[in-house]
Amino acid sequence: MRLAIVVPTLNEERALRAYLARANAEADQLIISDGGSTDATLDIAREMGATIVEGPPGRGIQLNRGAAAAIDADILLFLHADTVLPPGSGDAIRRAIENGAAGGAFYVRFDADRPLFRLGNRIVNLRTRLSQRPLGDQAQFVRREIFESLSGYRDWPILEDLDFAGRLHRAHGLELLPGPAVTAARRFVEGGITKTIATNWLIWLLFALGVSPERLARLYRHIR
Repeated sequence: MRLAIVVPTLNEERALRAYLARANAEADQLIISDGGSTDATLDIAREMGATIVEGPPGRGIQLNRGAAAAIDADILLFLHADTVLPPGSGDAIRRAIENGAAGGAFYVRFDADRPLFRLGNRIVNLRTRLSQRPLGDQAQFVRREIFESLSGYRDWPILEDLDFAGRLHRAHGLELLPGPAVTAARRFVEGGITKTIATNWLIWLLFALGVSPERLARLYRHIR
């Protein structure tokens, strides 16, 4: 089964230099869906032999644009530029799909080895296991035909990954693979881990109570 990895980018040259080779090694097709980078992002992608699609920025729209370019793929994996796949992840995903999974994601680990982040690993993975809602930095993957049946990601400014995982889980279930995927802790370091976690949980709670993603995006920018 052919696996395409879609990476949305906007000025991600540092992350691509560090992490893109691993994704390239796991994929049958690597797709960079760019939202208008002005740094060396596209040069690095070309050096890796990636398929490049360009258009307006926005996580959901970039993910959908990348998926549309994966015309021969049986499986789609959506990867943040600063998330590193575990070795053998491509084969692990193919096995899960061949065994009947509709899609899923990986458990996660932050790339900062400090006590607070080790605690954060446990909290995030417990939340994932209980809610069955893995987020975008956990490398969401899905069968191509199921992605299309769900109409892909919403064109939202925030929480498109949470929404997609929820719709996938309700319609077909999902499988969590051990991994872990390793994701950058930079946002938590820059914003403060306690404040960032509290902000995330507040945003999720308000979303569950019916606040629109557009309003939440404005709140998120204000809090940050």
